[in-house]
Amino acid sequence: MNGLALHDRPSSAASWRVALPHTAAAVPVARALVRTALAEREHTADCDTAELLTAELVANAIEHTAGDSPIELVVDLLPSGCQVEVHDPSPEPPGHLTRPVVEAPDPWQEHGRGLLLIRELSSSCGHRPTASGKAVWFRLPVVPAQRRPH
Repeated sequence: MNGLALHDRPSSAASWRVALPHTAAAVPVARALVRTALAEREHTADCDTAELLTAELVANAIEHTAGDSPIELVVDLLPSGCQVEVHDPSPEPPGHLTRPVVEAPDPWQEHGRGLLLIRELSSSCGHRPTASGKAVWFRLPVVPAQRRPH
């Protein structure tokens, strides 16, 4: 049989919501939270990809929003995979997350690849307004146990 059998899927959802400081120190904390959350589930999304994309979302929120109010990380583990959201105080949509990029990122620049990575590596992504700004999110599907590294 290809894919997961119905009885192999996690049967319940779990969610974590954490306020993070509006500093670069939030990036490794967010990565660790995602790694820990995914490690608690036997059948879940790819941890390395989830950590990378989470780091990109958190770094973007810190870099592109003003002030020092905390950002919020929300990790939802679902039977179908995981969804990670980063809430920040800016109502401005995130660049080219949901629209096609007209130009490829400059290979000599340090910036400009984060949203491209999120679009390419996630099963879906987007943003939505919130009462205090916006939430930017991505989803990853469950990776079958036989395809995960041990």
